[in-house]
Amino acid sequence: MIHQPVLLAEVVDFLAPRDGGIYVDGNLGMGGHSREILIRSAPSGRVIGFDWDEAALEMARGNLAEFGNRVQFVHDNFAALPERLAGLGIREIDGLLLDLGLSSYQLDNSERGFSFQGSQPLDMRMDKRRQITAAKLLNSASSEELADIFYLYGEERQARRIAAFVVEYRRKQPFVTTDQLVEVVERAVPRKFRPKKIHVATKVFQALRIAVNGELDNLVKVLEQAPQILKNNAKFCVISFHSLEDRLVKRAFQTNPSLSIVTRRPIVAGVDELRDNPRARSAKLRMAKREAA
Repeated sequence: MIHQPVLLAEVVDFLAPRDGGIYVDGNLGMGGHSREILIRSAPSGRVIGFDWDEAALEMARGNLAEFGNRVQFVHDNFAALPERLAGLGIREIDGLLLDLGLSSYQLDNSERGFSFQGSQPLDMRMDKRRQITAAKLLNSASSEELADIFYLYGEERQARRIAAFVVEYRRKQPFVTTDQLVEVVERAVPRKFRPKKIHVATKVFQALRIAVNGELDNLVKVLEQAPQILKNNAKFCVISFHSLEDRLVKRAFQTNPSLSIVTRRPIVAGVDELRDNPRARSAKLRMAKREAA
């Protein structure tokens, strides 16, 4: 599968991969960033690729097969970085990348429920080992709980109204597919309050995905742990795709005394990249360096 990694040149130029270095890609996806890191760190640089989406991990295995044992694959969330690296005998690394966005495969796969296009099962789990799905959440949470999810994780101003419409709808039939949720959101949000640049259901889908996967909790955990596994002068890159993530990254970089901030303002995609990859429009890259002890 063809995949266009976001802000590739900016990330790899900053990481400056070198022969013999060890780099972690915390969201391996299709392996686009890791491929370039492996090319630039030849002949012996290594990448440890984490992904809790097993299907994406298998695709990355195929995409990066030519690099042999220079790349290792870990089916886990980046929140488990220190433990899983220790299990591989790795205590320190030369660079860390977290690309927090969904891959094109995940958005386009009709069985995952990440997209509001068409009719897909309301799943939204990044890791199929997790018990809760978006459908279970929609069918069981109270109106107050749903409103909190939509507001806190989606910054949706019509959160309470949408939650009330969800509860009313499920009294007649359970939520099973994405088009049911889109229909309810469209009915709940008056036209005068609909966003002009994004689909009316965008923030609700984002909120449900974050809630189902515990994404913000995992991000907070890895931001706290990362400096402990970075060598002196090691590089740390995070690409976020919405303001909740970006604020957490910005705050973590500012408050951790062992990190030196490189990007006072986040780097965004340029005109050429946006033309070739419109999905990069909301990407924000922040970079920091581990200070020498």
